[in-house]
Amino acid sequence: MLAANVWHWWIGVFLTLGIVLLVVVLVGSYLATVTAQKYPSAKQRRQQSDL
Repeated sequence: MLAANVWHWWIGVFLTLGIVLLVVVLVGSYLATVTAQKYPSAKQRRQQSDL
Protein backbone atom coordinates (compact mmCIF):
# COMPACT_ATOMS: atom_id res chain seq x y z
CA MET A 1 0.00 0.00 0.00
CA LEU A 2 2.92 2.34 0.61
CA ALA A 3 4.02 2.13 -3.05
CA ALA A 4 0.52 3.01 -4.22
CA ASN A 5 0.53 6.09 -2.01
CA VAL A 6 3.91 7.24 -3.32
CA TRP A 7 2.95 6.75 -6.99
CA HIS A 8 -0.33 8.52 -6.45
CA TRP A 9 1.52 11.56 -5.10
CA TRP A 10 4.01 11.68 -7.99
CA ILE A 11 1.27 11.37 -10.61
CA GLY A 12 -0.42 14.37 -8.99
CA VAL A 13 2.82 16.35 -9.12
CA PHE A 14 3.36 15.60 -12.81
CA LEU A 15 -0.25 16.40 -13.70
CA THR A 16 -0.09 19.69 -11.80
CA LEU A 17 3.15 20.72 -13.51
CA GLY A 18 1.71 19.78 -16.90
CA ILE A 19 -1.43 21.82 -16.33
CA VAL A 20 0.57 24.83 -15.13
CA LEU A 21 2.79 24.59 -18.21
CA LEU A 22 -0.28 24.33 -20.45
CA VAL A 23 -1.82 27.45 -18.89
CA VAL A 24 1.44 29.40 -19.33
CA VAL A 25 1.66 28.38 -23.00
CA LEU A 26 -1.97 29.28 -23.66
CA VAL A 27 -1.66 32.69 -21.99
CA GLY A 28 1.59 33.37 -23.85
CA SER A 29 0.14 32.45 -27.22
CA TYR A 30 -2.96 34.56 -26.54
CA LEU A 31 -0.84 37.58 -25.63
CA ALA A 32 1.36 37.06 -28.69
CA THR A 33 -1.71 36.96 -30.94
CA VAL A 34 -3.25 40.07 -29.40
CA THR A 35 0.05 41.96 -29.56
CA ALA A 36 0.60 40.93 -33.19
CA GLN A 37 -2.80 42.36 -34.13
CA LYS A 38 -2.10 45.63 -32.32
CA TYR A 39 1.48 46.00 -33.59
CA PRO A 40 1.73 44.23 -36.96
CA SER A 41 5.14 43.43 -38.40
CA ALA A 42 6.41 45.03 -41.60
CA LYS A 43 5.49 41.91 -43.58
CA GLN A 44 1.91 41.99 -42.27
CA ARG A 45 1.63 45.73 -43.10
CA ARG A 46 2.81 45.08 -46.67
CA GLN A 47 0.29 42.26 -47.12
CA GLN A 48 -2.53 44.47 -45.85
CA SER A 49 -1.58 47.33 -48.19
CA ASP A 50 -1.57 44.93 -51.17
CA LEU A 51 -5.22 44.06 -50.58
